[in-house]
Amino acid sequence: MPGDRTLVVGATGMIGGLAAQMLVRAGASVALAGRDTQLLAERSGLLGNRPYRPFDAYDLDGCAALAPWAAAALGGLDTTVVAIGVAGFGRAEEVSEAAAEHLMTVNALAPMAVVRGALPVLEPAGAVVVVTGLVVDRPLRGTADYTAAKTALAAWLEVVRRERRDRGVSVVDVRMPHLDGGFADRAVTGSPPRLPPGLDPARAVEEHVIAPIAAARRQGP
Repeated sequence: MPGDRTLVVGATGMIGGLAAQMLVRAGASVALAGRDTQLLAERSGLLGNRPYRPFDAYDLDGCAALAPWAAAALGGLDTTVVAIGVAGFGRAEEVSEAAAEHLMTVNALAPMAVVRGALPVLEPAGAVVVVTGLVVDRPLRGTADYTAAKTALAAWLEVVRRERRDRGVSVVDVRMPHLDGGFADRAVTGSPPRLPPGLDPARAVEEHVIAPIAAARRQGP
């Protein structure tokens, strides 16, 4: 992993921010992408003035352009980390169409666009690491639209993984467990159900994001 050229999409969020810090400490060259321009600039400075680019999840062409930009900024691209998403809660009939569209766009269509743009520019034996969530495997009542979006992304990634198996790129679906970071409390709609105590974010990112990156880069496709 030292010397790897890595794009972290969602670098202004908790998971992406921690991943970017850990990757820089491990010796990777990192480019940052996120929604909040000011916070992105601040994090870039704290990490040694890394290249950064803001984006909007609703601009799918802009999402697809992130990896080509990072490859140009870093002189190539070995790994792309995608850690974007928003929670949403409520019984199916209670979720507005606007909220349902938002959940599908941010949790599925935008990450898909980022990966679609990354696949042609990743170096041989490169890796795409995308955070979905444990909700894919353990859906809760009151999360129909949120679960549908994350499951759509997970299913799409599984097909992409098979397509890229013999083409030199590893595709890793990170089923991140519930973390102690307030993500559920920032839901775009509804209130979260009673949840168990969350895991420590730094330890979880190390285990579920950084370790799979290292393993994918060692093993190749």
